[in-house]
Amino acid sequence: MAKRIGILTGGGDCPGLNAVLRAVVRTAIAQHHLECFGILRGWRGLLDGLATPLTMDSVSGLLPRGGTILRTSRTNPFLSPEGPGVILANAKRFALDAVIAIGGVDTFVVGERLFREHGLPVVGIPATIDNDVGGTEYSFGFDSTVNIAMEAIDRIHTTAESHDRVMIIEVMGRLAGWIAVHAGVAGGADIILIPEQPIALQDVCDAIVRRHDRGKDFSIIVIAEGVRIADREKAAPVFQSVPADEFGQPRLGGIGQAVAREIEKRTGYDTRVTVLGHIQRGGSPTGFDRVLGSRFGVAAVDLVRAGRFGQCVALQANDIVPVPLATAATRRTVPPELYEMAKSFFG
Repeated sequence: MAKRIGILTGGGDCPGLNAVLRAVVRTAIAQHHLECFGILRGWRGLLDGLATPLTMDSVSGLLPRGGTILRTSRTNPFLSPEGPGVILANAKRFALDAVIAIGGVDTFVVGERLFREHGLPVVGIPATIDNDVGGTEYSFGFDSTVNIAMEAIDRIHTTAESHDRVMIIEVMGRLAGWIAVHAGVAGGADIILIPEQPIALQDVCDAIVRRHDRGKDFSIIVIAEGVRIADREKAAPVFQSVPADEFGQPRLGGIGQAVAREIEKRTGYDTRVTVLGHIQRGGSPTGFDRVLGSRFGVAAVDLVRAGRFGQCVALQANDIVPVPLATAATRRTVPPELYEMAKSFFG
């Protein structure tokens, strides 16, 4: 029976991380008399031996607070042959009977390998604004981000109409367009572009021209940062910088500007770009994300108590269920039928 739990937050931050930390610690201590240790800066904390005790006082007042008090990083311990062994040694040093890893796909790729290949007792909790974790219908952080992006689209509508402009709103979404689709539909976007569907720029320009021809003098385009332009030689995304992170992912950015230049050149319409960037990650979580994070936290402690390691909590049909970490470590992309529904509102 587990007596001491280590908790880490890995990958990109998102609203609700502190809410789930609060749920894990309060459930573990108050209901099951377990000890909790916070592992600092994601998997890097277990490489560098960075951990601190967590108490009820440590998580007091965290429910509405954005970010993560444990900090985070995109650390891949498998880049070094010694990495997994160091993690196991530090887990033993801190007397951890289980590790609850809170994060997205890359965090779970590491957690699943450490569990499968090295026996580290890991339980996962899905946290990502991209909503692309396999096996769960929603990850907490996504709803907060969609609401932030939706509000931005609402505000941009009025200035677009005032100046007869094409306005492009670039949102996050490297390989999955969940934010763009949900925020775009909710905000009444005229065109939504996602990584799953390479775009032909002429088709976008033709759609804008048709819209103007029927008397609409402005257009709103929502575009995910990882969109690929089919007119290009390899339908490649636009890189802001080539050096990749520890999981091989280069920094994206600039697709909005690239599309804007082409729209102006091909249509003559004044086109402006707003990049929401890290605004989407910050601030207080929505009520939905606070509740979902709390439910995930309680369920993760239950899995630890039952010794069900190598599992990740997930939301399916409004129930919290366990799925294999191997499933959570796969990427969930926007299905064609959802994008087709969104396209019914284009133009």
